[in-house]
Amino acid sequence: MVKASQLFYPTLREVPSEAEIASHQLLLRAGFIRKATAGVYSYLPLAKRVLRKIENIVREEMDRAGGQEVMMPIIQPQELWEKSGRWSLYGDEMFRVYDRHERGFALGPTHEEIITTLVDADVHSYRNLPLLLYQIQNKYRDEIRPRFGLMRGREFIMKDLYSFDVDYDSLDISYKKMHAAYQAIYNRMNLKYRVVEADSGAIGGNESHEFMVLADSGECLVLYCETCEYAANVEKAQCNAVPNPSPVSVQQEIEKISTPGLRTIQDLVANLGIPEHEQVKTLLYSADGDIIAAVLRGDRDLNEIKLKNYLGAEQLFMADEDSVRERCGAGFGSLGPVGLRLKIYADLEVAQMQNFSCGANEDDYHFCNVNMGRDFTAEAIIDLRNAEAGDPCPICSSGLQTIRGIEVGHIFKLGTKYSDAMGASFINANGEEKPMIMGCYGIGVSRTMAAAVEQNNDSNGIIWPMPIAPYHVIIIPVNANKKEQMEAAADIYKQLLAEGIEVILDDRDERAGVKFKDADLIGIPIKITIGPKSLQENLVEVKKRWESETKLVPMVKVVNTVKEIIAANMKK
Repeated sequence: MVKASQLFYPTLREVPSEAEIASHQLLLRAGFIRKATAGVYSYLPLAKRVLRKIENIVREEMDRAGGQEVMMPIIQPQELWEKSGRWSLYGDEMFRVYDRHERGFALGPTHEEIITTLVDADVHSYRNLPLLLYQIQNKYRDEIRPRFGLMRGREFIMKDLYSFDVDYDSLDISYKKMHAAYQAIYNRMNLKYRVVEADSGAIGGNESHEFMVLADSGECLVLYCETCEYAANVEKAQCNAVPNPSPVSVQQEIEKISTPGLRTIQDLVANLGIPEHEQVKTLLYSADGDIIAAVLRGDRDLNEIKLKNYLGAEQLFMADEDSVRERCGAGFGSLGPVGLRLKIYADLEVAQMQNFSCGANEDDYHFCNVNMGRDFTAEAIIDLRNAEAGDPCPICSSGLQTIRGIEVGHIFKLGTKYSDAMGASFINANGEEKPMIMGCYGIGVSRTMAAAVEQNNDSNGIIWPMPIAPYHVIIIPVNANKKEQMEAAADIYKQLLAEGIEVILDDRDERAGVKFKDADLIGIPIKITIGPKSLQENLVEVKKRWESETKLVPMVKVVNTVKEIIAANMKK
């Protein structure tokens, strides 16, 4: 019998000062997690039950899609990561450890290198492919600023699957299988989500999609179209050139004006009345050591991911003040493309602008009536900016909308990025040696638990979706010292247990209000209350956590009522 008096879930009445978002606050307050150190948490019994349910759903769908479960080492030898080139590329987020012989190892943030080596050692023929191998395991990334509880931790639980195929057509099949499996997983968890195009980042590959659980607190901004169902992470969302809001027909003569103390776009708006969309800003970046300039409209934000991907740069960061002055003769706030002896990459919109203003590469001076082509040229004219709400959809031109989401899954087409680097090949049907074509597919298991809370909570606590709730039912006798209430509670408990229903009996000698608050806080979906008045008429109160209404149910019907509620809120 699961009794609340014996269950380890130390609840907190006050919100911990360190917790900034709902999931962090509620998982701490409800006794699901406790912090060991920054970005590292212990999972208490209720959390383990939720995690196990998430893992089981993931495991069932991976197996259904043809995946085979393995377990790989967390400690991975440095030489494997050097072979792929990622020992240095992965950067400071990688935990590096050294043994007594000073040999280097990585605490696995991901497992592309080791799975590729593993498969290459034993798979040599096309007859052994396709192959889909996965694991559910802890991962480690040394986040510069761990925050938001389980959302951005240094230790987290992840499912990672890797596919190996003979060609790209076969990779498409594996990719579609995983895409469908991921949809099944989040459908079964009763989570609202959206699939979006995404940047592949350090993992690599030429195509990837993210699975976003929708929540107002989400870190990721998603652009989507309701007309054609286009959706993309803001890092990936394509931008077509939007016509200039203030078009002109005649190019004016360029003019240099004195602008003492005016260093920002807003300064020029406030003091000279030049609208943001009639200004151009010039940003200097170091791309693998080379200083380049990015130019875009004054009211737009640069998308560094797009710039980095276009340049094929391994490292991209904003140039420092000394480098800027050395190359331009002026500091930040006075930079512009005219006369700039650097490679200039202009956003699509800049090519459409006329008679715009920009810095003159001289402190306290700006140019007016600048025109691209006449006054400066660009190395390339490309999509460089962040998409915004109202921008035309790149597919159907309808206005894009925005929503926030939490990335809980990411699937990638890797191609031969790792098989080439690691020498993983097979003999095809014609007797030719070919590199294996790979994909990788990750799900943040612990992150999904936190995302579920972000999406499902109210002022009283967590509202767990039925499929991943730690328990489905909690039975609360109003007064644990009343024999008739406890006997009725125990009888209902045994009946539910006999039906395979996961149930807690709150037998604590606490005020009813305390027990009700705890039940709401930990988010158990169904609450059965046994009080003296209803018991006289052989009735009990049944309440769904997500509804305000309480229903009186005859005791003889309570088990069937509970079964119906559970069945209606579970997906297979």
